[in-house]
Amino acid sequence: MKCPHCLENFHDEQTLWSVVIGNDVDNAWALTRRHCPACSHFIFMLENGRFAGNIPAAHTQQGSQGHRITIPVRTFQVWPRGVSRAPMPKEVPPSISEDYREACLVLADSPKASAALSRRCLQNILREAAGVKRGQLYDEIQEVIDGKQLPSTIADGLDHVRVIGNFAAHPEKSKATGEIVDVEPHEAEWNLDVLESLFDFYYVLPAKAQAKKDALNKKLAEAGKPPVK
Repeated sequence: MKCPHCLENFHDEQTLWSVVIGNDVDNAWALTRRHCPACSHFIFMLENGRFAGNIPAAHTQQGSQGHRITIPVRTFQVWPRGVSRAPMPKEVPPSISEDYREACLVLADSPKASAALSRRCLQNILREAAGVKRGQLYDEIQEVIDGKQLPSTIADGLDHVRVIGNFAAHPEKSKATGEIVDVEPHEAEWNLDVLESLFDFYYVLPAKAQAKKDALNKKLAEAGKPPVK
């Protein structure tokens, strides 16, 4: 699995420990702990489901250890609350960064909500920074890709947003980007990865280039030479 603290991958079965909380009308509940060998942080998951096979009830009573729910129905990440992401660049406008932060915050609890927020954030970037013609998100993505201004790696990632999102099956994602609809596996997290690459291209790199240009023009002015345009 990928550690939500440091984002390093590790084999979770080697660090897994669980304790049964109890059983109710929704079957069994267990708290599972993993220990990331890279950053030494714990990851806690609350699991609901049932045990496979014929495990004696006495072995799965509240407080019993070592029995992980093998047929999970629901899994909730309870610690850390979210997944670590790169710090938000200061160059990104507040109107954009607010949706991104909320998409990161709710990722563990609701991938559907996270994907809806990240799609809205993506559409705002394409309209405000890329200057696309306002329309459906699917078409706006295509316009940016066809413009061939993005590096190929970012363009490919943007195109995968549509592929993973399966816009043809879920047109709500394109027509109303804030719509809460089912998400494909890894869609919500992939959207956040693409947003980070767009932040760098549309906001961070231009700001750095402008800062270098301003510094150069200051030196030219001090030397009595005309500025670069």
